[in-house]
Amino acid sequence: MTKDIQPIFIMPESTQRSTGRNAQRNNIMAAKLVSETVRTTLGPKGMDKMIVDSLGDVIITNDGVTILEEMQIEHPAAKMIVEVAKTQEDEVGDGTTTAVVLAGELLKRAEDLLEQNIHPTVIAKGYRLAADKAQEILKSIAEPVSISDTSLLKKIAMTAMTGKGAESAKEMLADITVDAVKRITEVDGDIYIDTEDIKIEKKVGGSVECTELVKGIVLDKEKAHSAMPRQVTAAKIILLDSALEIKSTEIDAKIQITDPNQLQNFLDMEEKTLRDMVAKIISSGANVVFCQKGIDDLAQHYLAKQGIYASRRVKKSDMEKLAKATGASIVSNLKDLNQNDLGKAGLVEEMKVGNEEMTFVRECRNPKSVTVLVRGGTEHVVDEVKRAMDDAIGDVASALRTGKIVAGAASTEVELARRLRKFSDSLSGREQLAVEAFATAVEVIPRTLAENAGLDPIDVLTELKSSHDKEKKWAGINVFTGKVMDAWQNGVIEPLKIKTQAISSASEVAIMILRIDDVIAGGPDQGGGVPPGGMPPGMGGPGMDM
Repeated sequence: MTKDIQPIFIMPESTQRSTGRNAQRNNIMAAKLVSETVRTTLGPKGMDKMIVDSLGDVIITNDGVTILEEMQIEHPAAKMIVEVAKTQEDEVGDGTTTAVVLAGELLKRAEDLLEQNIHPTVIAKGYRLAADKAQEILKSIAEPVSISDTSLLKKIAMTAMTGKGAESAKEMLADITVDAVKRITEVDGDIYIDTEDIKIEKKVGGSVECTELVKGIVLDKEKAHSAMPRQVTAAKIILLDSALEIKSTEIDAKIQITDPNQLQNFLDMEEKTLRDMVAKIISSGANVVFCQKGIDDLAQHYLAKQGIYASRRVKKSDMEKLAKATGASIVSNLKDLNQNDLGKAGLVEEMKVGNEEMTFVRECRNPKSVTVLVRGGTEHVVDEVKRAMDDAIGDVASALRTGKIVAGAASTEVELARRLRKFSDSLSGREQLAVEAFATAVEVIPRTLAENAGLDPIDVLTELKSSHDKEKKWAGINVFTGKVMDAWQNGVIEPLKIKTQAISSASEVAIMILRIDDVIAGGPDQGGGVPPGGMPPGMGGPGMDM
């Protein structure tokens, strides 16, 4: 008589586990689903997504990273694809959809190879070879660009905005973008650009055409006192990060007053301290004060009497931008204030924008920080224009940093796939199949652009390949006519960094997901419910009933 074999648990009962082909299939499926979600937003004819959160707030966008962040994805493999979009956003500021679609397609092609019993490490090795070769190819086909190539930079900005909510005014917005980036660029041997120095301030009202570049800073602040002047020309500006108030004692102190005169003396002393503070500002020759902390009511009164414009509780980040724009030093102690600490601006004025008062610091001489005031008819329009401006600024800055650009409209991807296929012919063994799969995956970009434009992807891809075989390396899709065009001649230009970053991020994450053959998801402490990883159905391993 045989004894029943008791199953042995090495993990808590609530743990879910999937292994081998099952784990790979689930992970690839999750990554493909994320990729499919944003795929329809790619290109000039891409569609938008509406995301409604639990509070009922609505976001309408076709910006890949915004969609993925707002979707609150739970699946661990899918989260890795979202990381690809975030990396692309941080490194370049654009091309997030391209990177995610490419990662999904690399995994889809790898799945076909897994079905042919090719080992995941062989596919991973082939993908690495292909990714390294792709970087080489991209660098060899790229064209140079410099800060003096204004028309090329403008085309880069316009390409970034095509298909976004800002497309109606893309020429004007491209001019603003290039002007803003040029102003904050520091050329000292190397090119240094910090896109944080371009402040994008959103205000609902007017139309997208009312968007303007302010050669200085726009603050979401009003003047501190109604008697202060609304405008100050030839402004001499103090930036204070200490309060224009009587300091309260650092320790608990008790002040005993036994005589009414003592109280009066005490109040007079406070008043004198505030007068001295204001006198110090007046003696420096300043006529505008921006204070990071509070300004006492009495100090406001004295400043107003002297015709000095003051704003209080200005954000630290805005103070730093003001310092870059006006050339002022941020002063921590009024006693140390001197004329060298003052910044200059042609005009400081309070203006009503929409239904709020804002302070404009304009006409700064050679400002190293500027503001783009984005306008639009509704909040959703303003948000989408801001996202388009972020993409355009990121693209122009990225092109200048690397000094290399390529044509868009899928011309780069078709050329890359063609050259990768040639490279695969020089390989032997199963890695060759993986490199070929990589080349086919890269073609997902022209296929998707064609599909989103309502064109036949097979016809378009065949035409493109035949053009590239005739050495037309910038032959791309004109999604509006459905014909093949010279993307360079038609001004569809992108920074090289978009392509190199998308290839490296997508291939790295695809390789990482491919190498996972065991998924162990810890269950909740109190049994029952879905594990924190949010595993989809079918991710659990074989049943082990007691």
